[in-house]
Amino acid sequence: MRQAPMRDGMRLKLTLVPVLAALALAACHKPPPPPPSDDQQARSVRVVRLEPRAIAGSLSASGDLVPREEAAVAPEVTGFRVLRVMADVGDYVRAGQTLVQLDPALLQAQVAQAEAQAAQAEDQARRVEGLDGEGVLSQEQIAQRRFQAQAARANLRDLQTRMRKLSVAAPVSGLVLERTVRPGDLAAGAGTPWFRIARDGQIELSADMSQDDLARIRPGQTATVTLPNGPAVQGRVRLVSPQIDPQTKLGEVRILLPVRSDIRAGGFARAEFDDAVGAVPALPETAIRYDADGASVMVVGADNRVRRVPVQTGQRGSGLVEIVRGPPAGSRVVQNAAAFLLDGDRVRPVEGAAAQPDGKAAGKAAAPAQTSAANTQATRR
Repeated sequence: MRQAPMRDGMRLKLTLVPVLAALALAACHKPPPPPPSDDQQARSVRVVRLEPRAIAGSLSASGDLVPREEAAVAPEVTGFRVLRVMADVGDYVRAGQTLVQLDPALLQAQVAQAEAQAAQAEDQARRVEGLDGEGVLSQEQIAQRRFQAQAARANLRDLQTRMRKLSVAAPVSGLVLERTVRPGDLAAGAGTPWFRIARDGQIELSADMSQDDLARIRPGQTATVTLPNGPAVQGRVRLVSPQIDPQTKLGEVRILLPVRSDIRAGGFARAEFDDAVGAVPALPETAIRYDADGASVMVVGADNRVRRVPVQTGQRGSGLVEIVRGPPAGSRVVQNAAAFLLDGDRVRPVEGAAAQPDGKAAGKAAAPAQTSAANTQATRR
């Protein structure tokens, strides 16, 4: 009779042990967290507004390197052979320096003859001095002798001037750009100049610009000019054309450059106007993405979803790109176009301070959560 209650007690204990173990195990585990919402899954991206920004150094122009002022050298007398050429291309010559010497042999004989004729005529003119009205010679004969003396002196001066012109001199100081004369050539009145000289060696950049761009240029403005061989020099705007070509609708700008041996006339160069500032709708260069369909930006809508919008870009400078055609002003644009986003993706836009990259932010957020969970499990154990 006593064994029955004992067996009943054992059965009760055996029944309660699994139940208590299940309750204890359930107490050690929390219910699973609810799934994250769409807003929590959205990536944080930095956005910028499409608004007018000052683009400095965005205005540029290309053109040819030309002399500021060019002097042509040609003979003033004809029919004489070139005896010596005394300058060459690349030489720096002074004003009045002899460049070509013509053969004076023919003219020297004419000068000697003219000197003798002038001396004779002047002697005859002196003999009739004081004979006016004396009746020794007629007044006509006296006037004729005086006129012959004057004509002889004029002819002599003409020949002497031509003798001096046999030395062809440089009209200005400067750099010899071109030479076409050789010893033995015959001096001719018309034809190609013998020398071309860049006055004072000064070279300019001549660039054609549109009417709108000309409005942003002023004399004295500085410009950075990149030469064909790579180096850049500082130039200064000397001339802005007062008129626009009716055919091309372009105007000329002249940029004076420093005198340097590596700046050569006839070359090509590009100028960037450092202080030409204009406020235009612009975005950072990083916001523009390029693919087979062209340039585009990712615009964040009012629902925080992104959509691709094609854009047409304009001038560049200071890390900015002008948006000629695209989303309306004030639109929020993803600043990093390299971010992997597709049309319709939901994002968490961040304006102002730069948002941390998604990978780093997620890593930093996950680390404390994992540490906390590990500590909790260790405590409960």
